Amino acid sequence: MSIMRSLKGDVSRIEKNVDPDSGEVTRTLFEDQEKTVVFESLNGGKAAGNVFSTRKKIADNMNIEPGEIVSALMAAIDSPIDTQIVADPEFRSKTAEKDLMKLPIPKYYPEDGGRYITAGIIVAEFEGKRNVSFHRMMIMDSGRIAVRLVPRHLFTMYTESKKLGKELNISICVGAPIEVLLSAAVAMDYGADELRVASALNKRAHGEPLKVGKCDNGLIVPSECDYVIEGRLTLNTTAEGPFVDITGTYDIVRDQPIIEVDKIWTNKDPYFHLLLPGGYDHFLLMGLPREPMIFKTVRQAVPRVRNVRLTEGGCCWLNGVVSITKNKEGDGVNAILAAFTGHPSMKNVIVVDDDIDIFNDREVEWAVATRMQGDRIIKIPGAAGSSLDPSTDLTTYKVGFDATIPLGADLSMYKKAKMQ
Repeated sequence: MSIMRSLKGDVSRIEKNVDPDSGEVTRTLFEDQEKTVVFESLNGGKAAGNVFSTRKKIADNMNIEPGEIVSALMAAIDSPIDTQIVADPEFRSKTAEKDLMKLPIPKYYPEDGGRYITAGIIVAEFEGKRNVSFHRMMIMDSGRIAVRLVPRHLFTMYTESKKLGKELNISICVGAPIEVLLSAAVAMDYGADELRVASALNKRAHGEPLKVGKCDNGLIVPSECDYVIEGRLTLNTTAEGPFVDITGTYDIVRDQPIIEVDKIWTNKDPYFHLLLPGGYDHFLLMGLPREPMIFKTVRQAVPRVRNVRLTEGGCCWLNGVVSITKNKEGDGVNAILAAFTGHPSMKNVIVVDDDIDIFNDREVEWAVATRMQGDRIIKIPGAAGSSLDPSTDLTTYKVGFDATIPLGADLSMYKKAKMQ
């Protein structure tokens, strides 16, 4: 199996050889982001992009409906299960030449610092704790990678290992199942095992726990990966970037750790997973796993929550929509405040009634247009926001829209007319 098992809907195939530094990958993926693109010869290897660029593609791979993704994630987070270790994992089918420059890894934008691994997740362990997380990784040369570490769990492991003067063993997984990718992007407590969450998702979707296998460095990683790159987070650093992040704007250059590559494994027919920076699948794989936390925090304030969504127009990061059933007046305001707590990077949120389809932007805008006035806008100045928002300064100005119908109002004035 490989990333090819995940291809759903329309697929476009590029047969010719594509130069990884030409920008052709980015131009091709942008032509129609809802269509999956398979490159049969990118730098001589196979690759696929726009693989998870719609909620429907993600849901189809999980054998559920798009509106059920958040509830499935919440159930897996609440009830993780053990993985199943196999002796012959698929990723150990072949060993590839230890030369990163020969892999189908593109440079996406002209001002990028280099070619980037964008859909790779890093597995690491430190003092009995495992972490699985997404990181952008810039290819430096044939055997070294500069990795962006934000101050979260892998950063903590690396920092503690560095204090001991030790390098940290890691494994980079490319082409992992969607259940693993979503779990790797979920915000959980330090020490919580994302692979156990992925295993619960896999059991729900496919009837069995997630299969995993052992690398030579001792780390346990998903069996169904196209590539597994074993390496070490060294004590050395280098300049990483620029790189186009989720907003489609260039992020700055920073001093970041260097990964030394020790070995590269592949399955029998590997395809490199390409995640278009600032594209739809970047939005969804980064933002969608944050929706369960928004749901949970809103539900603590307003018991009846129908669903939540980080919108594609807001890069699935900065703008959100929440649908609720009100018990009392003020629930809309409480839902706004709770939503910001669930996802502190969000700066705009709209709360609507449960008759509004929050996955339909026109319905959401209709609710704002017909169910509220400007005096129901909640303004929160001086809040901590997202560093990815190019308009932010030291703080951000958050805004919430309570577009719910006032309790006790004449509903005939608010409901859309329907044919019998």
